[in-house]
Amino acid sequence: MGYDKEKTAERVRRILAGRPEVVEKKMIGGLSFLVNGNMCCGVTNTALIVRVGAETLERALAEPHVRPMKFAGRRLAGFVCIDPEGYRTYNTLAAWVQRGIDFVSTLPAKKK
Repeated sequence: MGYDKEKTAERVRRILAGRPEVVEKKMIGGLSFLVNGNMCCGVTNTALIVRVGAETLERALAEPHVRPMKFAGRRLAGFVCIDPEGYRTYNTLAAWVQRGIDFVSTLPAKKK
């Protein structure tokens, strides 16, 4: 089965449904989901992106199918990419999205 960015985005939308503080925005070469103005997670042409923060970055990178996120040739601090095998089931995808929510919940909300 090939990777389908739109299907993955729809799966993320279902997980985030009912959260009024969530906004979708095209950025970093894909679709990002922001919670209170802070990027929580996103979907690119090849993977799921999750913002885990610097403190839990190494623990996240130790998990299967996870790699550092790079943008414009540079590694983005606090972000990881998860290949589709790493979020195949609803529960694994929901857990990754929740990790992103948990991290951005520690940040101040950005003004609109």
